[in-house]
Amino acid sequence: MTKQTTRRRRLSLLLTLLFAGTLAAPAGSAVAQNPFSRFISVEGPEIAITGVKIIDGTGHTLIPGLVGLHNHSFYTAAGGYIAQLSTTAPIMYLASGVTTIRTTGATSPYEELNLKAEIDAGRRLGPRMLVTGPYLNGPAGALGDTKVDNAEDARRVVRYWSEEGVSWFKAYMHISREALGAAIDEAHKHGIKVTAHLCSVTFREAVALGIDNLEHGLVANTDYVDGKQPDLCPEEALRYSAQVDLDMSSEEVQTTFREMIDAGVSMTSTMAINEMYVPGRPPIEQRSLDMLAPHIAVAVKAANDRYANAPADNDFPDSPEWFRKALEYEAAFVRAGGMLASGVDPTGYGAALPGFGDQRNFEILREADFTPQEVIQIMSANGAKILDIYDQTGSIEVGKLAELVLLKGDLTEDPSAIKNVTIVFKDGVGYDSAAMLESIKGQVGIH
Repeated sequence: MTKQTTRRRRLSLLLTLLFAGTLAAPAGSAVAQNPFSRFISVEGPEIAITGVKIIDGTGHTLIPGLVGLHNHSFYTAAGGYIAQLSTTAPIMYLASGVTTIRTTGATSPYEELNLKAEIDAGRRLGPRMLVTGPYLNGPAGALGDTKVDNAEDARRVVRYWSEEGVSWFKAYMHISREALGAAIDEAHKHGIKVTAHLCSVTFREAVALGIDNLEHGLVANTDYVDGKQPDLCPEEALRYSAQVDLDMSSEEVQTTFREMIDAGVSMTSTMAINEMYVPGRPPIEQRSLDMLAPHIAVAVKAANDRYANAPADNDFPDSPEWFRKALEYEAAFVRAGGMLASGVDPTGYGAALPGFGDQRNFEILREADFTPQEVIQIMSANGAKILDIYDQTGSIEVGKLAELVLLKGDLTEDPSAIKNVTIVFKDGVGYDSAAMLESIKGQVGIH
């Protein structure tokens, strides 16, 4: 068997649906030949996983590798701190059970392309990566964004990065309809898709322009703001007041959903990052603080304390009332027939870490009354479908890549079991989650 065949091993499914939970590797395992052998729990041409419950969105705790649809390789923290985490972020994702990510906006596109190549070649440890080009934004965008003033600007940037090898593009909050439409058209000519975190352009406007995916759900949709001016992002207070009283059965909401669904436009949930601004929500976990570099952990905890312990003021954006409405919006989209995926978006002041935030999304989406099976489908199969790789991954089926996550506990009874990752299989090799995390403890946020 060649090394490439070993790396790309597919499922033969020697699975027994019991409830004890054991795993055995055959004699003669090639663990010692792998450069990451200190992280490998099991490796061999055939591996039997017995005594587990399967949840994959099609079956009945063994789950498919998670597919993160908003999973940056950079990280931002309190105080405006921004770092490209090419060492720790890939390990955090893989150790958390996320075996595929789309980076969904890059601050260092070349570093991400090179990181992807290193992982694909087996020289670095991390998830399968689909790299997004630089943020496409309007003149009001941040200094690090690619500012596209008009259609030709957008086409030029898209042509360049398409040739450099990105898989997706992401438009941002202040882009104009003209520039967005041109970017979408040019990307499609190159066989590349476009997603967006919108504001200046509404969801319905973006759908009409041919967009493929929309990020963040309700918080980024300005369809419902009275008197919204074309190509301008309304103030946050106006966006909030238009969203918090939405009736999901109303014609305006259902029209948005219908147009998205008819056009095949999916939506990405990123509730873990929304949650960290909401008063009364659970505080940042100690395990996250332990992973962060000490000085970053202090700043992140201080910021988190300010939000978690703040009065529950429903007149303020990111209130508990708004948070419930955002969850309701995503559930209503799915019940209408929409395709929902999820991702962590490890930005803001830093309380949602790579991988750990993806796990937290599972617990939050359960609050929206999705079943465990539905949430796993959102977090794996749906992501794979949106990325056009469902023939390879996203569910547990014979012939697909061996991308599996073994959890301790019964995920159908205990949502927190999503955090109890023991072994993560990527390309048929079983990696020890605890060993991976221990190797980067206290370094996340700086490397």
